[in-house]
Amino acid sequence: MKLSIITINYNNATGLKKTIASIVNQSLNDFEYIIIDGNSTDESRAIIKENQGFITDWISEPDNGVYNAMNKGFRKAKGEYILFLNSGDTLRPNANLHSIVEQLSGEDIIYFDLEICDTINNNSFVKTYPDYIDFKYMVEDGLPHMGSFIKRELLLKYGVYNENMKIASDWAFFIDAICLHNCKYKHVDGCFSTFYLDGMSSNSSNRNILIEEREIHIAQSFPLYNSIYKDWLNKKQELYNLKTSSSVRFLKKIGLLKWLKL
Repeated sequence: MKLSIITINYNNATGLKKTIASIVNQSLNDFEYIIIDGNSTDESRAIIKENQGFITDWISEPDNGVYNAMNKGFRKAKGEYILFLNSGDTLRPNANLHSIVEQLSGEDIIYFDLEICDTINNNSFVKTYPDYIDFKYMVEDGLPHMGSFIKRELLLKYGVYNENMKIASDWAFFIDAICLHNCKYKHVDGCFSTFYLDGMSSNSSNRNILIEEREIHIAQSFPLYNSIYKDWLNKKQELYNLKTSSSVRFLKKIGLLKWLKL
């Protein structure tokens, strides 16, 4: 079997229903679909049972967070490649799993571009990713798990997601795989999935947790680059402070800083 799609859910019945619908509407049926539910108390389990004919395996039990649930899903998976499409995220209506699966050509990580939907401001855009990934890029950004196919062997070889992290464990997996273990990867032009800006990693209140987890991971996995990373982080914060200062905003407003691209 080429593909396993795994959905993690906890008390997000509305999002889960949307995710399942986007998957079961696919004409491709040569893949397994696994749902890991964290013992939800809303209508999630009822929705899963309604769609049992399309679901290969599912459980609903307490877990220790999203990465504990993702690890449970990975351990159940039998496909050569794994796609994590968590509750609320969807396959796009024009996605064609037949053609997508044909792109899974043996690399450890195969990543596509990603549609990002801001439901609050009612707009969306497609984020494109580079063909070449290096440490600098991964420090500043990352890869989307809902737009990336991960070879199951890669997870078996280098370990599962760090369950001590709350937000940044998927980022940590990707940066280690690419920059530490030199895994093979490929970027495919095109977009098959949609990420909605309503998850915990998009919540501004979690930003400090995200930064802290990334700092700790860089220090542990890339100690030689730790001072460079901290210097970059400090300069980024200084630039942010400058961009948001009242004096700079006033000078830009009256047109005296048109030349300064902040």
